[in-house]
Amino acid sequence: MKNMIRFGTACVLSLGFIIYGVTASSAQQSPFANEDVFEIEYASDVQISPDAAMVAYVRYSMSIMRDRREGRLWLVNADGTNHRKVTSADQSESSPRWSPDGTRIAFVSGSAEGSEIYVYWVETGQIARLTQLERSPGGITWSPDGSQIAFTMLVPEARPVLAAMPAKPAGAEWADPPIVETRVRHEADGSGVIEPGFRHIFVIPSDGGSASQVSEGDFQHGAPVWDADGQSILFSANRRSGWEWELSQSDVFRVSVADGSTQALTSREGPDGGQVISPDGSTIAYTSFEDRVRTYQTSDLHIMAADGSGKRQLIEELDRSVSGLSWATDGNGVYFSYDDEGVTKVGFTYTNQVRDWRVVAEHLGGTSASRAYGGGNYSVADDGTVAFTYTRSDDPSEVALMTPDGRREIITNLNGDLKRRAQLAEAEMFWTESSHDGRQVQSWILHPPNFDPNREYPLLLEIHGGPVSNYGDRFAAEFQLYAAAGFVVVYSNPRGSTGYGEEFGDLLYHNYPGNDYDDLISAVDAVIEKGYIDEDHMYVTGGSAGGIMTAWIVGHTDRFRAAVVTKPVVNWISKTLVADNYNGYMYRRYPGTPWENFQAYWDFSPLSVVGNIETPTMVMVGTADLRTPLSESKQLYHALKLRRIDTALVKIPGAFHNISNRPSQLIAKVINTVAWFDRYKDGRPIS
Repeated sequence: MKNMIRFGTACVLSLGFIIYGVTASSAQQSPFANEDVFEIEYASDVQISPDAAMVAYVRYSMSIMRDRREGRLWLVNADGTNHRKVTSADQSESSPRWSPDGTRIAFVSGSAEGSEIYVYWVETGQIARLTQLERSPGGITWSPDGSQIAFTMLVPEARPVLAAMPAKPAGAEWADPPIVETRVRHEADGSGVIEPGFRHIFVIPSDGGSASQVSEGDFQHGAPVWDADGQSILFSANRRSGWEWELSQSDVFRVSVADGSTQALTSREGPDGGQVISPDGSTIAYTSFEDRVRTYQTSDLHIMAADGSGKRQLIEELDRSVSGLSWATDGNGVYFSYDDEGVTKVGFTYTNQVRDWRVVAEHLGGTSASRAYGGGNYSVADDGTVAFTYTRSDDPSEVALMTPDGRREIITNLNGDLKRRAQLAEAEMFWTESSHDGRQVQSWILHPPNFDPNREYPLLLEIHGGPVSNYGDRFAAEFQLYAAAGFVVVYSNPRGSTGYGEEFGDLLYHNYPGNDYDDLISAVDAVIEKGYIDEDHMYVTGGSAGGIMTAWIVGHTDRFRAAVVTKPVVNWISKTLVADNYNGYMYRRYPGTPWENFQAYWDFSPLSVVGNIETPTMVMVGTADLRTPLSESKQLYHALKLRRIDTALVKIPGAFHNISNRPSQLIAKVINTVAWFDRYKDGRPIS
């Protein structure tokens, strides 16, 4: 029986919008090229002024000379005029935050020597360095009266030493001393060995002075949120004795700025956090769920009185995880963000209602740049104007406003030149029924330049990571390059993806990889039914969980001519006990520990089906990857070599799990993937 297919386009929330520049016709454009990656710019961390007159944001560009993503602080008027860089510095800038009266912006500026907090006076353009810190600050926020700024900072502690080395002679060059670890979490992908210490909350006068530590105890404290009276600070943390082993546990606390006394406001099993306090200080909104030790659980919107009493959940019928809470200025409602069917949205609910909410902005994202993941952010002015990072499949992130009367205005044009010159594919959304159980699965198609539905094209299935995450109608440079190379690019949100409710997301509990295979193959079959796919030229790739799924697919079918498995897990036993997040898989992903339930971990390992693989398969990984370590990719590569299956191992030097973090790495990932597929477009083996 044929799959039922629903095709459609996302509805537009806006009543009107401002666009700067004119897009040329496709006939005047060239396909998106590798070097165009360095032309991409995107907006991040948008912060609207209290009076809605200006927006501060971080503008990211791709430096071709330094080969990195560089963020700089910019300002733009709400009507799109007077768009300017805030400082003349050529160094990393982040975290712009408006003072309550809108006269100043605090931000973080970093260099090789470290990061510090600076203040910018909007009217005069003056800039002053506020801090001289030993470690980089995070989570900066103004007190309600603008007199103080709170932030978090690591307070280091000495590494453990089991035995003292003898004194070395003057001028001797000895090897570095041993690194002794006693911590549960001692390394992190992208950082390497974690510096020992605890993150604490600090306060500093906004006109300069010494920073004072507010929190205490050997715990990791979350970002500070000022109470309405400016006398105390709210934060989330796990301050229980066994906190190192409890990844999904945190509570909301209040700490006095004056004396450091700390009060717990929540205490249940599960992650309570994201707290924000109402303007009058009477009510706290926060996110929470009762932890049932599952693969996926939705984080719900809750409120409580300032003293922790009267806890209740809002909008119980919204079966989506919420985050990014913000109170309305009048204190009658709360804004929040959530993913819904591949679209990141901003919602609003009144606190005196438990079932009602409305969408006030949508299509947030674009800050991933490489693949079509969610992300982005929003902020709200006093009059309810929402500023946010806006993206679509053919449009990297721009600064957009949603006015109180429902008009969407795109006030930047960071990629106007690129869009005029390069032909960018627009995503076509469709739904299919899974062959496994008939569940509806959402997918998208990107067509090659100058697409002709009467021709046949090769198909490329690209699979997202996570697997508890989602793709959507968002810009993805990698997908654009694949389409420009002539592929019909298909990407899906199979079971386990977020944005479709808790039950759909938790279908991977003790069953991954599993029937998400059926979801993906059903999507491929649906595209084939459209009549323009060459079934003899289909290819598959994915990264992280997408790499797992790619290896699993070619272990179960030979329909694909070639595959590229990127940064995979192929052996859940070795992965669980080697990766930086090693303590996050037991019980939530598979029952028991690897030594208690060896067979379950093995049965879901792609290495268990490697004997079935006949598809030419390239394996790609970063040499500094701690999330899916190099050893995982080597196991697959070596197994395929022993079986004499065409394979290659591509190692990206110095790359961690985000293998496309640097622009040249993104390009290297794509061109090597395409080159591998090209080797087999006519059935040719590797030379």
